[in-house]
Amino acid sequence: MSGASAAGIAARLDRLPASWAVWTPVVLISLGGVFEFYDLFLTAYVAPGMVTSGLFTPESLGWFGSLEALRVAGVGTFVFSTFAGLWVGVVALGAVADRFGRKAAFTGSLLWYVGCTAVMAFQRTGESINIWRFVAGIGFGVQLVTIDTYIVELVPRTLRGRAFSVNQCICFCAVPLVALLARLLVPRTLFGLDGWRVVMLISTLGAAAVWVLRAGIPESPRWLASRGRLDEAEQIVARLERRAAAQLGGPLPAVRPDGVERHEQVRLREIFARPYRARTLMLSILNAAQVIGFYGFNSWLPTLLAARGINITQGLTYAFIIALAQPLGPLMGAAFADSIERKLQIIAGLACMGAAMALFAYATAPLTLILLGIAFTLAANVMSYAYHGYQAELYPTRIRSRAVGFVYSWSRLAAAFAGLIIGSLLARGGVAAVAAFIGGAMLLGMASLAVLGPATNGIALEQLNESAVD
Repeated sequence: MSGASAAGIAARLDRLPASWAVWTPVVLISLGGVFEFYDLFLTAYVAPGMVTSGLFTPESLGWFGSLEALRVAGVGTFVFSTFAGLWVGVVALGAVADRFGRKAAFTGSLLWYVGCTAVMAFQRTGESINIWRFVAGIGFGVQLVTIDTYIVELVPRTLRGRAFSVNQCICFCAVPLVALLARLLVPRTLFGLDGWRVVMLISTLGAAAVWVLRAGIPESPRWLASRGRLDEAEQIVARLERRAAAQLGGPLPAVRPDGVERHEQVRLREIFARPYRARTLMLSILNAAQVIGFYGFNSWLPTLLAARGINITQGLTYAFIIALAQPLGPLMGAAFADSIERKLQIIAGLACMGAAMALFAYATAPLTLILLGIAFTLAANVMSYAYHGYQAELYPTRIRSRAVGFVYSWSRLAAAFAGLIIGSLLARGGVAAVAAFIGGAMLLGMASLAVLGPATNGIALEQLNESAVD
């Protein structure tokens, strides 16, 4: 494969204007991600119903009951199983998309976790529920990494920020949906099934939708070029160019190659060498820190509200109102996604999360709690779309999925153990102790990014990584 050919594929993608040729794959990938977010966020909303069903007694948990020695008990075992599975998915299978392609990994992981969730919904013991949640979590892990990798490679450099804001806006629409369904169904029994089981089964609609979605999503031309499949890459780019030109009603901008990446066989250890060593350290710290705030609030919201004196029924209602803000953060961010430097957006989001959580810890009025919950959610989701795009920008195509999987694995590991810490802090020090823990994590993430994070807005992926042509 010639360097000029590889550079040409990348440069032609980067000169595409904003058009449906660009946005259609982003929307379709994001619709696939809706099912992932639905499954990932249902934990907080179905937990009360699962507890009522008696699934998390020591007898029902089986060998999971032994986790109590680590202060993991009750519904905490379900949260732990979710994030333990996510960690295994990103560590063990993060390279799948690099080896077999973005499209194959996207499709396969979606079918995996939807199928596992369907099986999980019919389990009758806490032990079997947790086993299937762990297995489903492996599929979540692969999907999360693949979506970030997929989008950053398909979208022109001037649209990457907005592409991730659109992606997360669509995906986060699943959160108010699952919150509403939980509020309506968890207290009920339908067709002889507990309401929480029905909420889980609704997510399996993704199994039918995936075959419709996948037909309109092209493989990543950058990935094809990195594998020496230039003819296939050329066909996809040419099709995108024809569609963009037809919508634009004139010729496309001139192609301006910005360098080329190397595409020889590589190993994961490359991310620990220059220039990626500092990026890997920074992103590992950032991933571990941000998830403490993001899931520390979202996964524990009904429980945190209960600790502020709100009963379960009211708590689910308040949680649904707060969840309505989930898509609004990324949508709001679309206005400045590519005009404000990505690392600054992340730092500002972390700062606002810490401040909102601190105020939430001492608020008592229901309206104040809801408003602070909304403020936290908006800040968290601006941070989320910005950092998901940011980390995928900082590695070359040949190793992007594995590298993102490695740094992302720290967030999964941190989330699994942060749940244990938050549960313990909540029992011993209340919401104030949880707020202090989250605030410290936000400061750590901000510091690592401020010191070690490079600027990325509007810069070609090939320039951000390797611009020298051999």
